[in-house]
Amino acid sequence: MKFNILEAEMRRTDDGYVGSVRFEVEGHRHPYEAALHSKDGKDWAYGLFFMNESGSERDIDQVEAYLEENDEAFDRLVDAAWRTLKA
Repeated sequence: MKFNILEAEMRRTDDGYVGSVRFEVEGHRHPYEAALHSKDGKDWAYGLFFMNESGSERDIDQVEAYLEENDEAFDRLVDAAWRTLKA
């Protein structure tokens, strides 16, 4: 699955790190947003949403399964957000 990162952000909070990554997937009509959270910057929880408007449940399920099964793809999202963190 090929995806293109559109925008990312990360910030430090009292509870760890909070970020988001907006991206599009080749062949999907609607872009996505992944909301990221980690207490320690190592173990990440995330939520996956359509960015602007709802799309196909089948499409979002495919993307979620892909991110769950492909650590390298998920790490790419986290890395994109991490690089925006202000020191």
